Amino acid sequence: MTLNKRLLVCAVIAGPIYIIVGLAQILFREGFDMTRHPLSLMSTGDLGWIQITNFILTGFLVVLGAIGLSRTVKGDKRWRRGALFIGIYGVCVIGGGVFATDPSLGFPPGTPDVYPETISWHSMLHFIFGQFGFLALIIASFMCAWYFAAAKLRGWAAFSACTGGYFFVAIVASIADMGAAWSSIALYVAVALGWIWLTALAARSM
Repeated sequence: MTLNKRLLVCAVIAGPIYIIVGLAQILFREGFDMTRHPLSLMSTGDLGWIQITNFILTGFLVVLGAIGLSRTVKGDKRWRRGALFIGIYGVCVIGGGVFATDPSLGFPPGTPDVYPETISWHSMLHFIFGQFGFLALIIASFMCAWYFAAAKLRGWAAFSACTGGYFFVAIVASIADMGAAWSSIALYVAVALGWIWLTALAARSM
């Protein structure tokens, strides 16, 4: 296997790892409610190391995969910029693991069922990395959609554009109707869709 294929494999496996580890925690960690709690709250409590490791490992794999993606198409700025923003997304996922959020909304169990009155510096950095990461992934998806449209690969162009478009709408909805169960679930779907798109993109590039 060539070096580039090994780099792309990193991006292929990152999504399944992130989703499977996240889903396992949603199902088995006591007190967690995905209609109220963002997955970032899994970084808190005695078992917080699981999600912290999930963030750092999958983010690192995405960075490596982005390097592989940048090497698959030569001379096209749209593709290379898309790969660059995928790499930025990976860095932001790592940042989300290094800087954990604060316990809130009753998780872990025993935490007051409200948002904390003051936000720690590491929780603020977690939020900043998260928002920049989401934005980077959205930009990457539109860059790749532009590339695929120019290459007349309409299916991939639509898949990429729909991923970015839905992600953007889900973020806006979560901000506009914070705390609503439907907006929380919509954001979970957006994150999962983003990882599925990355996996598919890397697999195609192999």
